[in-house]
Amino acid sequence: MKSFLLSVACLITLSTVAQSNTDKKKQINTSNSKQKLVVYQVFTRLFGNTNTTNAPWGTIEQNGVGKFNDFTDKALQEIKDLGVSHVWYTGVPHHTVIRDYTQFGIANDDPEVVKGRAGSPYAVKDYYNVNPDLAVNPANRLQEFEALIARTHKAGLKLIIDIVPNHVARKYEGKNNPIGVSDFGADDDVTVEYHKDNNFYYIPNTSFQIPDGITPLNGENNPLIDGKFDEFPAKWTGNGSRLAKPDKNDWYETVKVNYGIRPDGTKDFPTLPASFETKSCEDHFAFWKDKEVPNSWKKFRAIAEYWLAKGVDGFRYDMAEMVPYEFWSYMNSAIKVQRPDAFLLAEVYNPNEYRNYIHFGKMDYLYDKVELYDKLKEIVQGKSQTDPITNIQKGLADIDHHMLHFLDNHDEQRLASPEFAGSAENGKPLMVVSATISTSPTMIYFGQEVGEAGNENGGFGSHSRTSIFDYVGVPNHQRWMNDGKFDGGQLSKSEKELRDFYKKVLNFSLKSSALMDQFQEIHSANTTSKKGYLPEMYSFVRWSDTQKLIIIANFSTSKASQFELIIPKEIIHQWNLKDGRYTIVDQLYQSKSTLKVINGQGKAKIEMKPSESFIYELK
Repeated sequence: MKSFLLSVACLITLSTVAQSNTDKKKQINTSNSKQKLVVYQVFTRLFGNTNTTNAPWGTIEQNGVGKFNDFTDKALQEIKDLGVSHVWYTGVPHHTVIRDYTQFGIANDDPEVVKGRAGSPYAVKDYYNVNPDLAVNPANRLQEFEALIARTHKAGLKLIIDIVPNHVARKYEGKNNPIGVSDFGADDDVTVEYHKDNNFYYIPNTSFQIPDGITPLNGENNPLIDGKFDEFPAKWTGNGSRLAKPDKNDWYETVKVNYGIRPDGTKDFPTLPASFETKSCEDHFAFWKDKEVPNSWKKFRAIAEYWLAKGVDGFRYDMAEMVPYEFWSYMNSAIKVQRPDAFLLAEVYNPNEYRNYIHFGKMDYLYDKVELYDKLKEIVQGKSQTDPITNIQKGLADIDHHMLHFLDNHDEQRLASPEFAGSAENGKPLMVVSATISTSPTMIYFGQEVGEAGNENGGFGSHSRTSIFDYVGVPNHQRWMNDGKFDGGQLSKSEKELRDFYKKVLNFSLKSSALMDQFQEIHSANTTSKKGYLPEMYSFVRWSDTQKLIIIANFSTSKASQFELIIPKEIIHQWNLKDGRYTIVDQLYQSKSTLKVINGQGKAKIEMKPSESFIYELK
């Protein structure tokens, strides 16, 4: 979900005081990862679509749709070879969609509470099955996804899927619930606004009303478009709106899930003692064993366990900060005692809450959105120089490993779009810094590696973002797919070179011991020299016992420079380098330079083009 909606979301999200010591230097790493991880996010229904029509508001027949089966052994091997450890299949759980699947026992969805034609992947309709659009045979859709799980593992990849804990589709229908699992809201007392074990919040004795100003399906005729949606009593909307008639900018297609937060903001469940900030997942799991928790907690834990049993390796939690971190302690500790290697990624945008969701909520990773991502975007757009990167890294030092880095995802503007970096080439230094500055995982979004700019007009979706609401083809990615050959046969020379760049960066990061060890910025030492080191440059070193790296990026899209890079004495001392000459080799394109150590200080002559980066390894 879009981060800019957070101000509205906070109507029900209860801010908690960060109970963590931000000066703590020791990281609490719940992920058990000893190597850099790389996540490849794919929007599942778009990945395999070879249709290039892209008519606005187009149907499946007009614009096409990708299937689980499009992730062939060849496609998955190419993803693996790109330098990927995990695939995030976005949009897998069965969500609302404007398409007639009644022959498969699926009720039609009302377009007045669906965004777009293909529907939002974050308006989940049935957590125990998958999107019928993604199956060759919708009757066997779950089996087709199980086969994809097996193929993904066969390729040596792990996979994660979405869980959207804060809200469900306005018309949730759990038609595939396991025995003993009741539907969301089935046992609610709808005569009251709130009860701890109600799954939803209600507006008693009041009917839901469609928001003003929306035009379902761009105004085309549909028998279900009649100006109303039957919901009595009305429920709170997903972003926290308590109006029976929400605004068109609210998440009106969803309803808010109740986690035991009373309407006045107080908590109706046990809270964790402060000492649990440093307790293990086993301790958290034991804490909850004899506690009474709200019914919604149990429902979502059962959902997670269901998918883990099918071989899913982890989850990306949508808008996790709209749900109390005590629930995440309950949920994630239960996951981790079963699967210590499970990959748990959360969408949290409030820096004051980061440590609560990591330490108390037992999250492995959070998006580093409002810190590094936003700053890199400002830098490439000429709105900021690079100096603030240093303070960002210092401020996150104790949790740096947990802050997943990305430059492109389904919510954000495409890196290569005019609205972001302006071109894929301009995005290269951002990618190098994002992938190498910390021990945290790196994530890329399918098509990013071939310069996808998000120019298509799907209908409901926004320009510069690849639409998540429409049936569309993704042009640059389709050229790489090459009609299902997955060999890049239709890519231009520059697109092939870009993908090769990503392949080099990602594969190097997967194997580098230095990137999982020490970090020190050398940017400040070089800005004082004022001899060709541009304000748009940033430099740092990474090292381990077996590898020493010097990394420098030029964010300027127009300025080249020659200069002498300084490696401060304290780094030379830590690296145990004597006075003399050393060869340094760029790990992207194998260019060489010489590091001279004189009187304990290092210097290297560097020549940089616009948007160029080097990952020099000391030989």
